[in-house]
Amino acid sequence: MRVLFIKKTTLFIIIGILIVVSSFAINMSGLEVGQTYFAVSNRKLPIYSVQTDENKVAISFDAAWGADKTREIMSICDSYGVKTTFFLVGFWVDEYPDMVREIYNNGFEIGIHSNTHPDMTKLSRKEMIEELETNILKIETITGVRPKLFRPPYGYYNNTLIEVCESLGLSCIEWSVDSLDWKGLSASELAGRVTSQSKNGSIVLFHNNSDNILDGLKMVLEFFKTNDTQVVPIGDLIYYDNFTINIQGTQIKN
Repeated sequence: MRVLFIKKTTLFIIIGILIVVSSFAINMSGLEVGQTYFAVSNRKLPIYSVQTDENKVAISFDAAWGADKTREIMSICDSYGVKTTFFLVGFWVDEYPDMVREIYNNGFEIGIHSNTHPDMTKLSRKEMIEELETNILKIETITGVRPKLFRPPYGYYNNTLIEVCESLGLSCIEWSVDSLDWKGLSASELAGRVTSQSKNGSIVLFHNNSDNILDGLKMVLEFFKTNDTQVVPIGDLIYYDNFTINIQGTQIKN
C-alpha cells in the first residue's frame, strides 16, 4: 500500500508540474517584441538577426514622419561606400513621392512599413492584407519594383501577420540593435549603443528624421569602417529559402 501511495503522489506531482508549465507557456505566447518569452511550438517569428560568419551588419531607417534629413543620410552613407534599407509608411510615400524616387535611384533598398502605421495585431487578416498591399502598390508605382521586406509598426506582430507576409512574398523584419534615436539621445549615446551591441548578422534600427541621427550615423559608420565591418542592406543579409528561425529570432541557413 505504501508503494501505491508513493506512486500516486508522484503522479499527482508530475501532473501538477505539467499544468503549471502549460499555463505559463500559453501566457507567454501573447508577448510581443521587446519582451522576454519562451518559444511556443506554434509561434511564428520574424527575423531579428542573421547567423553568419561574415563580419557584416545591416542598417535600416524607418520613415513615417518628416524627410528633412533623408537626403543627408544617403549622402553620408555614400561617403562611406555603403547602402542601407529604408522602410516607408504609405502616408509618408504620399507626402514625399520625389524622395521615394530619389532613395530608389540612389541604390538604397526600400521596404514597406504599413500604409497607416497601425498596431497590426489589432487588425483582421483582411485589414492586414489591405495595409500591406496598399503600401506595396504605392512604392511599386513610383519605383517599378515590388518591395520584398516588411517591418511591423512598433515591432508588434502575431502569427496571422507573419502568415499574411508569407502569402504576399514578404520577409517580416524586426531588429536586434535599437539605437533608441527616437528618444532624443545624443549622437555619441546612440552611436555607443549601436557599436557596443552590434555583431555579425545584426540588424540595426534608426529613424530617418530623428534627433542627432546625422552625427550619430557618421560615428557608427566610422566605427564599422575601422573594424572592417561591411554594412549592407537587409536584403543582402537575410536568407530567402532553406532556413530556420530560432527562439531569439535569429535566421539560420540550413
